[in-house]
Amino acid sequence: MTVNFHPDRPLADGRTVAEHLAADGVYRTQYETGISNGGLGGDRPRWEQRMFGDSGSRPVYGALNLAGHPDGAAPRFGSCHLELRSHCLDRATFSLGDSHTEPEILGTAGTFAAVWEGLRAQVTRTGNALGVSASSADAWVAALGAPRTRAGRTLDDYVEAQVHDGLTLSVDVAAVVADPAFRGTPYEGHLRALGVPLRWHGGFRLPAGELPDALRGPEAAALGRTIAARYGEPVLDAAVLGRAARDGEHPQLVKYLWHVLVIMGRPA
Repeated sequence: MTVNFHPDRPLADGRTVAEHLAADGVYRTQYETGISNGGLGGDRPRWEQRMFGDSGSRPVYGALNLAGHPDGAAPRFGSCHLELRSHCLDRATFSLGDSHTEPEILGTAGTFAAVWEGLRAQVTRTGNALGVSASSADAWVAALGAPRTRAGRTLDDYVEAQVHDGLTLSVDVAAVVADPAFRGTPYEGHLRALGVPLRWHGGFRLPAGELPDALRGPEAAALGRTIAARYGEPVLDAAVLGRAARDGEHPQLVKYLWHVLVIMGRPA
């Protein structure tokens, strides 16, 4: 399982996510931090009531990286990710699709058959699931085990994982995998201070002049060009977008720009 996050986003006290992780040694839920790279509040309590009943569970959200994508199972939610240790599977629940879609197919590590069959059915319909293409469901299963060095770019196609009872970095995290945009920055130092191995994936970089109006709308593309001009950074990456977020740019448009980088960005 992987938990994607942006290390440079500020929390209420002005410190960033990476600083809090290094200082606290735990990964806090969005209810505790007050920030989310998906949806915070709104209908989420109703989704959780539907999925978990009256347990009062407030899980950490991640995704199951069955394909072994180096950018994590759900890069939509952040440029870096934590790789969780296998024992965390025992206290995780899974859904085929994001919670906000109110998925009907749910499971646990011990009752995963419905999710697995849902993935196979998706391959039969579309020829692809979890960013892996195949001519048949059996061929897809065989292809899952292949080593991967290229980004999966699975913006919307993932098995969501809800990890219950918290995450302690020293116990539950095997490694942190970071975007190379943070090499040589203070954020690299904060990530190294987590006390787990640090690796790098390929990253996502895109010249601002190549931002398409059609992908996430002309407002997002225009903001990207403005950010590039303001900072003298003609090529956008995770660190440049994080700087814009910290400077108070429209959070939804910055989020859209990150989606564009995941879809179209080239490795560093």
